[in-house]
Amino acid sequence: MLLLSQAETRDALPFPELIEALAEMFRKGCEMPVRHHHDMKVPDEPDATMLIMPAWVPGEHAGVKIVNVMPGNAAWGEPAISAEYLLSDARTGKMLALIDGGELTARRTAAASALAARYLAAKEAGHLLVIGTGRLSLYLIEAHMAVRPIRKVSVWGRSTEKAASVAAKAAEQLGIDAEAVEDLDDAVSRADIISAATLSNDPLIKGALLKHGAHVDLVGAFKPTMRESDDDAIRRASVFVDTRDGCTKEGGDIVQPLESGVLKMKDIKADLYDLTRGDHPGRRTDDEITLFKSVGAALEDLAGAILAFQSSADGDIDLGRAVPDA
Repeated sequence: MLLLSQAETRDALPFPELIEALAEMFRKGCEMPVRHHHDMKVPDEPDATMLIMPAWVPGEHAGVKIVNVMPGNAAWGEPAISAEYLLSDARTGKMLALIDGGELTARRTAAASALAARYLAAKEAGHLLVIGTGRLSLYLIEAHMAVRPIRKVSVWGRSTEKAASVAAKAAEQLGIDAEAVEDLDDAVSRADIISAATLSNDPLIKGALLKHGAHVDLVGAFKPTMRESDDDAIRRASVFVDTRDGCTKEGGDIVQPLESGVLKMKDIKADLYDLTRGDHPGRRTDDEITLFKSVGAALEDLAGAILAFQSSADGDIDLGRAVPDA
């Protein structure tokens, strides 16, 4: 069985290839049971969450990811997400690879946002605002750069120091004009693409401020009690999701407006299945405001894990790190 470290998983999943792998998996589909979602008490810290996410393509590949989301880790300087992914042969049952789940999750999440932006963001969108300074922030910048001609990046976070650090890394590593901003409302009003990846319980993006033609990408707020956009954003935008089943049950940006009546099921224009299969064209006009909410899907993990394994098997990663089969 192959063991892929964080660095090896990163190197095996370049965004152009990963975005295409996700698109292909959404087009053809896979078996994807409802994921297990369990709250875990952590003494003297915010509640944690355990996710168990299986998926398989019959006769091809099967996999399962176990994720621990620990919001309290920020206080200790530790990552909020710990995860591992086990990929196996769906015909023989043989275990093929154990892949760093945190890296896989971060990269496939950013790639799903970029895949959606390929259909929903304006063709000439050049100004990206990233809200949040966690692990996903740099990946969201890099992923969106793979599908749109991003020329300027603004970064906002509750910590100005962390926002400045993310902007500096983006400028150095990605060669993009990037800066930290302190006035979130002003930044929202100017950006072509707004990508939020936070654990916020209260809306950060005011829909009334969105300019015509803007695209809103909501990645965080993965529980029904969490939210990154307000009702005005839902009212003004054409709403899209990664999967209807997931977003209408888990993400507060969709669940809360559905419960209040601000949003109706029929108002959700399409999901990534519809977009990749050509059942919906995505953005229709230059002035249209679009909003995409993702909560993640096991399908995305499976697509990324297969790509990582196949890249390794092709010699992109040293197979000397393979561990003996059990």
